[in-house]
Amino acid sequence: MRASRLLSTLLLLQTRGRLTAQQIADELEVSVRTVYRDIEALSASGVPVYADRGPAGGFALLDGYRTSLTGLTADEASALFLAGSGATDLGLGPTLDAARLKLLAALPAEQRTTAGRIQERVHVDAPGWFRDPEAPPHLDTVATAVWEQRKIRVLYRKWDGVAVERELAPLGLVLKGTAWYVVATGRSRTNAYRISRISTLALTDEHFTRPSDFELRRYWLEFSDRLQETLYSGGSATVRLSPRAVSLWFLLGPVAGRALRESAVDLDDGRVQVEVPIESLEHARVDFARFGADLEVVAPDELRALMRADAAALVRLYSAS
Repeated sequence: MRASRLLSTLLLLQTRGRLTAQQIADELEVSVRTVYRDIEALSASGVPVYADRGPAGGFALLDGYRTSLTGLTADEASALFLAGSGATDLGLGPTLDAARLKLLAALPAEQRTTAGRIQERVHVDAPGWFRDPEAPPHLDTVATAVWEQRKIRVLYRKWDGVAVERELAPLGLVLKGTAWYVVATGRSRTNAYRISRISTLALTDEHFTRPSDFELRRYWLEFSDRLQETLYSGGSATVRLSPRAVSLWFLLGPVAGRALRESAVDLDDGRVQVEVPIESLEHARVDFARFGADLEVVAPDELRALMRADAAALVRLYSAS
């Protein structure tokens, strides 16, 4: 613990120049007396740190003294200062901050300026508008199981509401948008489980061996492709969109967006005709209803009939009132 604090003190002086004992204490959340002891320890170990007295005084490193880190380009270093989405959820926020401080201290002056500019001018806010990020109650325990390669027993609620018991060997964590998933192997196959759907969880003492050929990123890409094929197995619908509906089409997600880009046909009345994949007639009925009269279903006939029935019901409802 003290060794880590000494290194943090050294890196603070290297990146920020002269600092008072109080400033260092505030940054590291320790007492001023602890800072003085740490400064003495650094000096005794050969680090050229000196003190200036007076109102403008403080501690500083001898000019030219620095640690070194080689092999990083300016672009690579800048990219690292944008990394870390989800680190706070996993309890790694302070660790990431410490790593960034070490990196910043070790960069040459030009790259340090570039990295600082990135932090000043780019902020990543991952959750979409009006959506709160998930905070699954079992995320910390699942993360522990992943790090320590320990099996977990869970009661898991599937998408249809059915609860099932599973014993899983968790291989990795994935943050998709605002939702956390654990990729884990059960009795017969590997699957992805949304952590917010885990009702109860028990961390076992049984360890497992992680497959040497498993690659989390490759698995997730393949899983995403399979999931998309499964979700949009309800065929397709042909719809006509007003300019307003086109401007709001993004609300239906990337699959609908791709359909608009690839299949849009301009009509004489100013509308656009699109063929879009659907999950089911019921899903499409709900999704398309939000566009009101700005969207017309052309096909299939069954979906068109559902939309017509909903429209008639709305007319009756509002006529009666």
